[in-house]
Amino acid sequence: MTLKYAYFPGCVAQGACRELYQSTNALTQALGIELVELKKASCCGSGTFKEDSQLLEDTVNARNIALAESLDLPLLTHCSTCQGVIGHVDERLKAAQANNPAYLEEVNGFLKQEGCSPYKGSTTVKHLLWALVGDYGLANVQQRVTHKLAGLKCAAFYGCYLLRAQDQIPFDDPHSPESMENVFRAIGATPVYYRGRTQCCGWPLSSYATTQSFQMAGRHIQEAIALEADCMVTPCPLCHLNLDSRQPEVETVIGQKLGLPVLHLSQLVALALGVQPKELGLDRHIVSTRPVLEKLGL
Repeated sequence: MTLKYAYFPGCVAQGACRELYQSTNALTQALGIELVELKKASCCGSGTFKEDSQLLEDTVNARNIALAESLDLPLLTHCSTCQGVIGHVDERLKAAQANNPAYLEEVNGFLKQEGCSPYKGSTTVKHLLWALVGDYGLANVQQRVTHKLAGLKCAAFYGCYLLRAQDQIPFDDPHSPESMENVFRAIGATPVYYRGRTQCCGWPLSSYATTQSFQMAGRHIQEAIALEADCMVTPCPLCHLNLDSRQPEVETVIGQKLGLPVLHLSQLVALALGVQPKELGLDRHIVSTRPVLEKLGL
């Protein structure tokens, strides 16, 4: 049976991290997963809408979820922040169905004013990582591997939103996760465990506490390098921005050269499936991914 999802690409993957959009499409095509992109979806708000109004965050994302519900498909995102925000809204609105129907009626009232379908609570919100682990299955991913990533040491960077934004997450322990490391093992890579892998990358601080933000990012990268990681791998494009795009600035703040490549999860898995590097946007990174490709003989 072909897996099919309503695809919520989010903002960053269509802008600053265009390679994530590119590699997600390449990966899902290689796995035979069908994506129906939600062209009319809006930004999830990245956690900022609720600073002004919880109702605003819930209404905007109820609309996003309703778009997937209208297709009778689960909503798939490849951004940890989008997963955390939309997934938590979904949890809150499902709880409102049982415990506070007046609030859900208020949310749906705003959607009706805009000619949108109502939120029904009939679908799920699922990150690409959960789709690989829980729906597709790592045994099936392993069977698709054509270029085993043997010898590549990968340091997962989960970040905050994927693990702790929702009350419950599938297929993992929010305090001691293993899902990304299990993906690494399935495609032949070696996981590197380090203290900062489940901590904040510093991105949320970067607009008003830049030095502290870069110090946080630098500490995580230093820890991974000290354990001889060949690369970091993240399921979040906002983490990727702070860890890769701003790594030269991080180096200036901490006074140390780093040079650690940071890959999107979709890029790493697609490499193991035989997708060519040029199809994955690996040349778009600020920190060169060439050392990773050379180690893999690509």
